[in-house]
Amino acid sequence: MVSDVSREPTRTLDAREIDGEPFGDIVAALEGLPADGTLELVNSFEPEPLYGVLDDRGFAHETERVADDEVHVYISRAE
Repeated sequence: MVSDVSREPTRTLDAREIDGEPFGDIVAALEGLPADGTLELVNSFEPEPLYGVLDDRGFAHETERVADDEVHVYISRAE
């Protein structure tokens, strides 16, 4: 399957470095994302609850587990 999500991030947000709940930081990063941009979200686990929020807000995502404790989610506007 070919994805519409670019693996070349415009911006990276490492949720592991955020003190507390990262949802607000993620939403702020998405709001500032250029129309053709991609946010790379780095986390210690797969943020499955976020996927429904992304879908509802018109974003597509692709997830890659790079280690047992590191997941990268590439997020861009759905076409």
